[in-house]
Amino acid sequence: MTNSKDWQTLYINVNLATMTDGSNSYGEITQAALAISNGKIAWLGKESDLPADFSEKDNDVEVIDGKGQWLTPGLIDCHTHLVYGGNRANEFEMRLQGKSYQEIANAGGGIVSTVTATRKASEEELLASALPRLTALHQQGVTTVEIKSGYGLDTVNEIKMLKVAGLLADELPVTIKRTFLGAHALPTEYKDNAEGYLDLVCDEMLPQVVNENLADAVDVFCEGIGFSLEQTKRVFDAAQSHNLPIKVHAEQLSNLGASELAANYDALSSDHIEFLDEAGIKAMKKSGMTAVLLPGAFYFLRETQLPPIELLRKHQVPMAVATDANPGTSPIHNIHLMLNMACTLFKLTPSEALAGITCYGAKALGLTESKGQLAVGYDADIALWKIEQPAELCYQFGVNPLAALYQAGKRVI
Repeated sequence: MTNSKDWQTLYINVNLATMTDGSNSYGEITQAALAISNGKIAWLGKESDLPADFSEKDNDVEVIDGKGQWLTPGLIDCHTHLVYGGNRANEFEMRLQGKSYQEIANAGGGIVSTVTATRKASEEELLASALPRLTALHQQGVTTVEIKSGYGLDTVNEIKMLKVAGLLADELPVTIKRTFLGAHALPTEYKDNAEGYLDLVCDEMLPQVVNENLADAVDVFCEGIGFSLEQTKRVFDAAQSHNLPIKVHAEQLSNLGASELAANYDALSSDHIEFLDEAGIKAMKKSGMTAVLLPGAFYFLRETQLPPIELLRKHQVPMAVATDANPGTSPIHNIHLMLNMACTLFKLTPSEALAGITCYGAKALGLTESKGQLAVGYDADIALWKIEQPAELCYQFGVNPLAALYQAGKRVI
């Protein structure tokens, strides 16, 4: 704890949802105070327990009356695809008119259309299109976002996407974590040559990404329409050789055992996981992985297979929640809606859902020691809400209750 004379900001008359208890509770401290020093949380607790040596007169500290409102950690969206070219609204309309996925693909739709548009777009154009998406999340209290590549599917354009993701951090006060998802799908030029494409991913793309320090993790879409278990292992081995953490898109449409495979590599997370079985859950628990739930994609695709929430609870696997913001299967940029959907569609409790976009969102990104909790020594990424209880954040969406937002101790909204 820093000396109170070093504090720059002090919140008083506020309630805290510290999220230090994970999903078991909000970690509430009512009638509380919280101090910020040098971008970190320096003190928190009951206002009546403020240090005896603290005096507003003697300290050059900004004292803010929270008016009985609630402070939470800044929100974390741990799975997005925010950078891409074009959109797929026409496919949405075709699907609602009864067209099959194959018919849409044959008409030039699907991921191929996004790859085509992303390759055509310049860095400036990609930045201009991604910025409003990130702005929407930021204005809802999000201070940390993960952004994946995966719509370039060649070296030049995967690099371009990752660079744009990094540039977004210069445009808004948001911490950006970048994930290399070169193994997202097969580009048309490698349609019948998956192994050749993986040679490109592992032997050319990944080394260049590493050399330019453009990624914090590596992801693979392991699925019948993506990459097989053996192909996924190839990418994991390459990532491991470069000391990059691993994530996996797994068990969304079937159970190939990708979560279990990822657990062997001490992966950060397995995402989607509607078809995840108990063996996979046990493996995830043993390796300390996080399960990332993506209710937006479940909703948008009108899926019926629910993720195994009860088994995840039984084995105490942390559950993160994210938007999966992307042009094809979850064109949704509303983290509050994800809170509501996690509760209504997946039957999480409000405290579980809020943990999913705070402490467990941080865990899914390898940020457990610095973000996602209100605790001494953590980054002062903090949101103030005009609410009477934390459950309100899950109960209502469409009316933004954000009153103030701090990143690293600096007010940004």
